Amino acid sequence: MVVWLLTFPEATGWVENTLVFAALFIAVITAVHHAEVIALRIGEPFGTLVLALAITVIELGLIGSIMLSGSDVGSTLARDTLFATVMIVVNGVVGLCLLAGALRHHVMVFRSEGAGHALSVLAPLTVLTMILPTFTTATQGPTYSDTQLAFVGLCSLLLYSIYVFVQTVRHRDYFLPLEDDVGTAHVAPPSVQQVQVSLALLLVALGSVVGLAKTLAPAIEAAVAAVSAPVAVVGVVFALLVLLPETLAAVRAALRNRMQTSLNLALGSALATIGLTIPGVALLSVLFGLPLELGLPNTQKALLMLTLLVATVTLASGRSTVLHGAVHLVLFFAWLFLSFVP
Repeated sequence: MVVWLLTFPEATGWVENTLVFAALFIAVITAVHHAEVIALRIGEPFGTLVLALAITVIELGLIGSIMLSGSDVGSTLARDTLFATVMIVVNGVVGLCLLAGALRHHVMVFRSEGAGHALSVLAPLTVLTMILPTFTTATQGPTYSDTQLAFVGLCSLLLYSIYVFVQTVRHRDYFLPLEDDVGTAHVAPPSVQQVQVSLALLLVALGSVVGLAKTLAPAIEAAVAAVSAPVAVVGVVFALLVLLPETLAAVRAALRNRMQTSLNLALGSALATIGLTIPGVALLSVLFGLPLELGLPNTQKALLMLTLLVATVTLASGRSTVLHGAVHLVLFFAWLFLSFVP
């Protein structure tokens, strides 16, 4: 079979793309694994923060490399990927963790203070970056002017920085696992030497992800065009790929009755993605004169607002059941379906 594929030029491209995709997936898994090793050493909530930052670096590298490559999807890729990240995290990851955890433990308990702080930052970040551009008048279309883009980028960075300060310094106890589940997943921390090795390999893996993604981008775009799917599906594919390892980590924590850790992973990654990616792509757009569309279409606006409303209700009490998980997963599959059939 391999010989047959390598014989025909038409098939050789598929072989090369498959190998690149496999290498990219391995690099993502490797990066998150070594981030987890570092996380075990420094403890909570710093550990989940490292994971979130690793995911954000990967995603920013993907988006930035494709924007600079002059790809046809470059102007909307940041918006599509950020929106996909929010929907995957808040509906898909959180919903799966709530459902899987509640099926095993009946009621999932977490700190509503930490979840509330995360949502209070996520709501303005999403509105400022993905809804407001449609209503501004300084430029035509769902875009910001350079001045507006710089302002929103600074606001995003400021909001995320304050959130990290609250999470790690001022109100760190809001984000710690509850006392009754701390001992359920005790793992001996790695040595300093192991952490140093993991840090070096993490940097190598992150660099590999960016290079491989840039190589694979034309094939993803061609595949999306071949099935006549909307261009926004490219962002969905990138977000699903990057968030898969973190999803597995969050679900494992939920199955061990550590829902607070799952929420720290999920919501933290969404906040880091928007709070750090927007300043990055804004800088690229201004410096290199690259087009950047951030405003969402009406259907996606409605799904985003519904997601924020349901998440607020779900996380307000600090307790959840299978119903809450099922509701979020229904919203996730509704978004996924409408991404392919708008």
